[in-house]
Parts: sequence; C-alpha cells; structure tokens
Amino acid sequence: MSTTSISQLPVMEQFLTLQGEGRYAGQAAYFIRLGGCDVGCVWCDVKESWDVDKHPSVEVGLLVENAVASGANIAVITGGEPFMHDLDILTNELKKKNIRTHVETSGAHRVTGTWDWITFSPKKFKAPLQDTIERAHELKVIMYNKSDVEWAEKFAAQVSKDCLLYMQPEWSKSAEMNPLIIEYIKSNPQWALSLQTHKYLDIP
Repeated sequence: MSTTSISQLPVMEQFLTLQGEGRYAGQAAYFIRLGGCDVGCVWCDVKESWDVDKHPSVEVGLLVENAVASGANIAVITGGEPFMHDLDILTNELKKKNIRTHVETSGAHRVTGTWDWITFSPKKFKAPLQDTIERAHELKVIMYNKSDVEWAEKFAAQVSKDCLLYMQPEWSKSAEMNPLIIEYIKSNPQWALSLQTHKYLDIP
C-alpha cells in the first residue's frame, strides 16, 4: 500500500552524481531519495529519511523534469525504502524520456513500477519478499560481521542465475571486513566486491 498519492512522492533530496556502488559504479545518475522507511537498519547512514512526514511531497512531473534537465540517462530511486510508495507513474514518465530506471530496495515491500535495474540489498531487520528476490538484477549484501557470509550465500541461492552478486563492506567496518571479503571472493569468484566509491571521493 502506498503511503502517498502516486502523482506526488515524499522527497528527501534529489541530485546529480555518480553512482557509487555495484554494476553501474562511476556512471552519471540522477538520484531521487524518497522519504519513508520501516526497515530500520542500525547502521543506516540516512536515518533522516525514515520519517515520511518530514519530507515534502513533490509532483512526479517535476521530478522527471529535473532528471531530464540533469542530462543523466539513469535515474536511481532510493530511500529510505522506495517501495513504500507506488512508483508506476514515476517510472512510466521517466521511461517516456528515455531515462533508465534503477531502484535500490531492501525487498521488504511489493515492487511497483517498470525497472531497468533492481538492486536488492536484503536486511535482517525485515524479511524480503520472494518476488523481489527473483526479479533482482543485482544482489548487494552489506557485510557487517563475519557471519554475513552465510547470510549472503542464503540469498545468492535464491536469486536468478543472471543476477550479479556483490559483497559490500559496511562503511564503519571496512578495515575489518575488506580482508575477509577479498579472500572470500578469491575462492568464490561468482561474487564481486562493491565499494562505496562516492564516500572515498567525497561526493553525494
């Protein structure tokens, strides 16, 4: 169930940047960060996005205009948890302008909208839906503890055979987790390393 009208969405921020993580890292993208999240990751770096009522509602048409004006050919819808909202109109209008639609989700809510790329990042705090797991183009597991290797493999066994597999260290645990991830990927080359390159570069 959407928490807002589908012609308006609660927007925390929108900006042109480079995608920092995963398959499209380094490519120009227009980010639309929606307000609202009920997953509640303890290490979330955008906790200010959680309360949907703290963010102004913005007309979908304006969001699309801004994305077009940015010059990027990718729009990344993120949050918060974007699928707390119905994203059919937003993605339909973006695709009319030949902008690729990418989304980053925990998988905890039903997928709405038409997507060129779904990044699925499961969280232990709220179970993902099987439909999202099966539709994901990219599995990105945030590695916080050594036990997260088993957690990652649990979902790798459920995604489609074409889904890309990434392990990404939680930023504050990078020094501890990077060596573990690197050694694991050496022995399990179906996985790749994802880094938050935007943080290294100090860009949004």
